[in-house]
Amino acid sequence: MKLTILGSGTSVPHPQRSSSGFWLETENGSLLLDCSASAVHRMAQENLDWANLDAIWISHFHLDHIGGLLPFLFGTKYAPETQAREKPLKIFGAKGLRNLIEKFDAANEYNVLKQPFPLEIIEVEPLEKFAILENTEAVAMDTPHTPESLAIHIKCADKTIVYSADTGFTKTLGTLARNADLLVLECSFFENKPVETHLDLSEAMYLIRYAKPKRAVLTHLYPEWDAVDLAAEVTKFSPPCEIIEARDGGTLEI
Repeated sequence: MKLTILGSGTSVPHPQRSSSGFWLETENGSLLLDCSASAVHRMAQENLDWANLDAIWISHFHLDHIGGLLPFLFGTKYAPETQAREKPLKIFGAKGLRNLIEKFDAANEYNVLKQPFPLEIIEVEPLEKFAILENTEAVAMDTPHTPESLAIHIKCADKTIVYSADTGFTKTLGTLARNADLLVLECSFFENKPVETHLDLSEAMYLIRYAKPKRAVLTHLYPEWDAVDLAAEVTKFSPPCEIIEARDGGTLEI
């Protein structure tokens, strides 16, 4: 598997960090983890085969994670690159995903649900296994961020990746990520976080030490991180594995 970081930032505009989006390329197909408005064009900037994307995972309904979904579907509806496409595009997320997409769509009669190719919207239940790609097993878990927020554990062949998306602190997230090959974990704030529904560095490091993944990526970084040496601060926690600061355009082989 190969992960491309499309957006390592948040909803706050930043010159180097766009909003959330990760492209996961597997032997069984391609998967977009969250679809911010910026992710739509970031896929093209990274020369990724967006026209043949197999599936999209929406972790929750905040606009910096789902705000690019309708623009992307508006693009695929008319783009020359997708007119001959026959395979379906599957969009996965929590209960309420279809209703939200339909409301966006109805706002101006965009008719994005009528694509040149089959489009499937699949609402998943927490802790129930499902195939997110062919021969690729996934399971989602509730997280303390919004009522619908889900972290996801993905297994392809003998490799696993866990994507927390936005979350407050919960030890069960560490259990979900136990021994994963890669944990993509939010770390919104350095310290003294202003809200309980995100993580700061000490909480993120606790979860990493508990989960013991082979590698971890810290992402969803607010602009306050610009004034902090993340690598130096991570070292103070005696990390149990390689910990990587997410940067737009970065890639990792899994």
